[in-house]
Amino acid sequence: MKLREDCEAIVRQAIRRVQPDEAVRRALEGRSFSGGRLVLVAVGKAAWSMAHAAYRCVGGAVSEGIVITKHGHAQGPIGALRIREAGHPVPDSDTFSATEEALALTAGLREGDTVLFLLSGGGSALFESPLVPREELQAVTEELLASGADIVEMNTIRKRLSAVKGGRFAQHCAPAQVYAIVLSDIIGDPLDMIASGPAYPDSSTCADALRIAEKYRLTLSPAARRCLSEETPKTLDNVETQITGSVRELCSAAAEACRALGYEPVRLTDCLTCEAREAGAFLAAIARSHQDAGRSLAFLAGGETVVHLTGQGLGGRNQELALSAAEGIAGLKDTAVFSVGSDGTDGPTDAAGGFVTGETRDALARQGLSIYEVLRNNDAYHALAACGGLLHTGATGTNVNDVAVALIRR
Repeated sequence: MKLREDCEAIVRQAIRRVQPDEAVRRALEGRSFSGGRLVLVAVGKAAWSMAHAAYRCVGGAVSEGIVITKHGHAQGPIGALRIREAGHPVPDSDTFSATEEALALTAGLREGDTVLFLLSGGGSALFESPLVPREELQAVTEELLASGADIVEMNTIRKRLSAVKGGRFAQHCAPAQVYAIVLSDIIGDPLDMIASGPAYPDSSTCADALRIAEKYRLTLSPAARRCLSEETPKTLDNVETQITGSVRELCSAAAEACRALGYEPVRLTDCLTCEAREAGAFLAAIARSHQDAGRSLAFLAGGETVVHLTGQGLGGRNQELALSAAEGIAGLKDTAVFSVGSDGTDGPTDAAGGFVTGETRDALARQGLSIYEVLRNNDAYHALAACGGLLHTGATGTNVNDVAVALIRR
């Protein structure tokens, strides 16, 4: 099927363009780390790729270091660096033990020493030393994920329950300097929110945290509530930060790939933050309203949608977006909608996202599946699997949000 082939080509080319290797190299070009110890700490879904690129540039100067990434995202050894995999989106025992290793490596550093801190999305779950019992932190994380809270709201809570978030990791490293290279997975690149800002002053307040806790009726112990009432660092004198990539680059790369395949790309937004189902319905409406176009079109939307869990099924925000679009484009000729996470994973699944066409709804109906009921049970994964609509990329080595595309081929 031509639309499916185009989809997979767009995904491949877009993700290839937002790999962190070249960006990390540029960030380190001409920089000297002489005069003290250099400790490398890489955290996030793209940690392995970032560390691999950095080690090629400055590996000879690195005293020791650690890479903490999601289970299945490490791609082999990197010099003498310790490679650790941990849980995401909920921190697990591997998260806690790996973080303790990182804290031990960076304890007792002196003035003149440097921590090369490579940070990417997913770090909120992968880098954690809780100030409350581990079980409570995991439960609060699960509540936030199920509630539909956006990433800024989630991280406002998480950074106050942590000894490494909200600038506290940089405090731990002082008086050593921290040089942070950040791959952004949050719209607008708010440095204090990416991975919950381990090395950046916190712009949120206690009042913000308490308001969010009340909004989502979080189950919190008295100790956790006390943590929410304690301010995080507002100034840090030992940190220099450089952003290396964002969802804007992902959308630009996808648009170029669409153009190369003969589509006229239209970038709708790179700030998508609504419900996944609403985004899917919107893209479907855009596709339906342009059916009379005499040329091939591609409508792109980048960002990070949210999902309210109402069922017990399996899926992710990109799969829900795609499946919800299937209803709106049902019956349309040569029309498709797909959505994909740039890190290659979508929710707790092995898929990166979903792909649907004007034939998807009827294909599901023939198997006794109703899109409405599937979405109500949050079971997009199994429905898309039943009609060949899952997108698989494997771990990509990068993480700069998601991109959704509506294709009309003429």
